[in-house]
Amino acid sequence: MSLSLSGQKVLVYGLAKSGVAALRLLRQHGAHVTALDARTEDALGEVGREVKALGASLVTGPVPPGLLASQDLVVVSPGVPLALPEIEAARTAGVAVWGEVELASRFLTEVPLFGITGTNGKSTTTALTGELFLRGGQRTFVGGNLGRPFSEAALAPKDWDALVVELSSFQLEGIRTLRPRGAAILNLTPDHLDRYATHADYGAAKARIFQSQQAGDFAVVNADDADVLGLARAAKVPVYGFGMTGRPVADAPKLAGQAIAEEGGFRLDFLNEHYRLTNRALRGAHNAQNAMAAALLARLGGVPADAVQAGLDSYPGLPHRMESVRVLDGVEWVNDSKATNVDSVLVALRAFKGDLWLIAGGKGKGAPYAPMVEEGRGKVKGVLTIGQDADVLAKAYAGQAPVHACGTLDAAVKKAREVAKAGDTVLLSPACASYDQFKNFEDRGDTFKRLVGAL
Repeated sequence: MSLSLSGQKVLVYGLAKSGVAALRLLRQHGAHVTALDARTEDALGEVGREVKALGASLVTGPVPPGLLASQDLVVVSPGVPLALPEIEAARTAGVAVWGEVELASRFLTEVPLFGITGTNGKSTTTALTGELFLRGGQRTFVGGNLGRPFSEAALAPKDWDALVVELSSFQLEGIRTLRPRGAAILNLTPDHLDRYATHADYGAAKARIFQSQQAGDFAVVNADDADVLGLARAAKVPVYGFGMTGRPVADAPKLAGQAIAEEGGFRLDFLNEHYRLTNRALRGAHNAQNAMAAALLARLGGVPADAVQAGLDSYPGLPHRMESVRVLDGVEWVNDSKATNVDSVLVALRAFKGDLWLIAGGKGKGAPYAPMVEEGRGKVKGVLTIGQDADVLAKAYAGQAPVHACGTLDAAVKKAREVAKAGDTVLLSPACASYDQFKNFEDRGDTFKRLVGAL
């Protein structure tokens, strides 16, 4: 490993999970680390104590002038915008600025990396791809934006034969040399309009996943998504598509092979291989796309076809994504807390035939709710609103469906218990971030499951 950080002054900006993991990695390699977070030391609690136990300096609150510019390297957590003035000043002063995944990748150059990005479906596809590699007998790290921070893999690089990593647009902003052996973009719809000036800027961040690929690598893209195919033109490697029809949109780049949906599964046509895989475990057309992307990544990554099929047969799906919690008095309760944007809710709505009571709301992202109102026409019997964007949702649904202003998730579950009848489905699919009332979408989903379990 050529990278040496011993004795270097490194600042870690942001002490969420990925920032703390980066700090551990940096200390393992002998860096002098300063940890920076806007929260007070009391608010950081155990995290702050761990920082000190690892021998790092802790700075909290407002950023001291010149602190970042005095470092040899700044490692930024994904929640910290790279456009902040203090980060720009550090760059101007010649300080290298990396995202946490970039740091980790520098210690993992000998292990093939399979990166997955897109607006929706990243977590399901990442988890499923990891399962397929495991079924193929490879010691596989699964993480990144999903579950375990990527830096945890770099703490023990010899433990892995493959790295399957979910990469958000925020993480991709901070890469420089990270090289995926296989890079997938699943879809691209409006999201994070509170961070990106335009949809094109958001897409450009996603397309960075292709920038360091080399001969022998490959890309996997949604052949039904014109925006994704546009981004794929930046790829310098063979591009493989997946889609529901096998008919790419106009002006699509030439595809080296495809996965094409069929009843009960899909077929793979590439590398002189033509065979069918069944996909029984996952619900909805969106999950058919996720399964096709995962199968392409796995097969092109060397996983045998029988192992791919075994993984598809056994995969249970992820918590908080179209997760059936229970059926009570004929009413099904479904936890889709991972649906943090409008397009993700559209995917959920398309998976049901009707008779839905929709619990939605939280910290909005600026996207209009009209598409989910239209998609739910004739399906949604009523909307139960929660969180900061409740009034915005109520206006969107005015005259289209009954709206019950509940405020909290607890109240929404109680109201849903009153109004839902046998044959109905109560769907928590918020279309919003969770941070106004919960720590994260997992906390929101776990709260929903606890409340529903107590009914």
